[in-house]
Amino acid sequence: METVFSYILGLGAPVMMPIIFTILGVCIGIKFGKALKSGLYVGVGFVGLSIITKLLTDSLGPALGQVVEIYDLNLQVFDMGWPAAAAVAYNTLVGSFIIPVCLGINLVMLLLGCTRTVNIDLWNYWHYAFIGAVIYFMTDSVAWGFFGAIVCFIITLVLADMTAKRFQQFYPKMEGISIPQPFCQGFMPFAVVINKALDYVPGINKVNIDAEGLKKKFGIFGEPLVLGVIIGIIIGCLACKDTTEMVDNIPAILTLGIKMGAVMELIPRITGLFIEGLKPISEATRELIAKKFGEKKELYIGMSPALVIGHPTTLVVSLLLIPVTLALAVVLPGNQFLPLASLAGMFYVFVMVLPYTNGNVLRSFIVGLIVVAIGLYFVTLMAGDFTMAASDVYTKTQDATVAVPNGFQAGALDFASSPLSTLIYVCTKYLKYIGGGILIILTMALVVWNKVQIKKAESK
Repeated sequence: METVFSYILGLGAPVMMPIIFTILGVCIGIKFGKALKSGLYVGVGFVGLSIITKLLTDSLGPALGQVVEIYDLNLQVFDMGWPAAAAVAYNTLVGSFIIPVCLGINLVMLLLGCTRTVNIDLWNYWHYAFIGAVIYFMTDSVAWGFFGAIVCFIITLVLADMTAKRFQQFYPKMEGISIPQPFCQGFMPFAVVINKALDYVPGINKVNIDAEGLKKKFGIFGEPLVLGVIIGIIIGCLACKDTTEMVDNIPAILTLGIKMGAVMELIPRITGLFIEGLKPISEATRELIAKKFGEKKELYIGMSPALVIGHPTTLVVSLLLIPVTLALAVVLPGNQFLPLASLAGMFYVFVMVLPYTNGNVLRSFIVGLIVVAIGLYFVTLMAGDFTMAASDVYTKTQDATVAVPNGFQAGALDFASSPLSTLIYVCTKYLKYIGGGILIILTMALVVWNKVQIKKAESK
């Protein structure tokens, strides 16, 4: 089983998603050619996104490394990045069975009317496997590992249902789509609470500038493209020891600025491919459900948040938070995690934040600032057990991705900084059976509440 699913996952999202979409499209009545084309658009979108993400990482990595060296910013928790977290997740017993187990649970919940989301974002199942793997190594118990992964999966499905309408209203052309990724959904409650609290803060409660408003207020300097160039140049300057080196490195500094601008400009264009690929599948699914079950029956296709990370507010706020996050990591007392490799994942923090801040740049930035600051402590808290899991996987696989440098512990912003992963981790590590009981009660309460909401909606 481990070999089979390792092979499937080894294909990656660019290959997996066209296959899944083609099969899904044919099953719901779309002609093979049209279904294949939809799947290929999604696959090409993932290829394009991975290229742009690599451009961002490769461009920022050396410059940020220089900044760390110049200002002596080394901390004890090493940023392994999401590839290491995913490798740890899938190279364990929990990860080997996570796809069939979670798909089975998803099917049962659909049949019982406890969810509307069909989670086909198989690649991102590594998030569930990750928290399961960490708990597995922490407790030396497979049962506890699967418990943590399953709780994470069920809670995420309910949150995906809960936020689907808001998500679809905010993001254009996303009808019938929900986001069942626990990293994104974990920040949603913070967005709701913080956004509401900001309504009572004088001054801030009257500022309502979205990305378009930013362009009108600041002209060309409010464009994500230009902001990317400016931030890239600033980081390039900070990576120089003195003014002499800065003058000598002007070509490299300007190149970094242009590359950062390219990332900001190309991501929205690439995410358009996802939308083009999703549209036929989404429309056919809604038509089939309406025909078979009536207009009141509604299902959502659970998809990757990569669909919408090209929103202008997400780009602007993520870009502004990169240098701020580095500063926070250094000044926050007790934090030991310095994010570098994980900074490319900053875009995903805001996917479920923007629908509740209505794309307001200032509010989104404040929410991001708070959740990232808290997330640094979450990564630090989990570092010891993450290191244990990574070391074990490295011993078995010799995968350089999960090799923890001597004298450091392992960390990653995605998914270790998520409030949802930390909740499950803390309950199982520090409260054990009591914590397990709390998680069971919380999970069942959410499932029952969701079932009631679905019944109410269908009875109207």
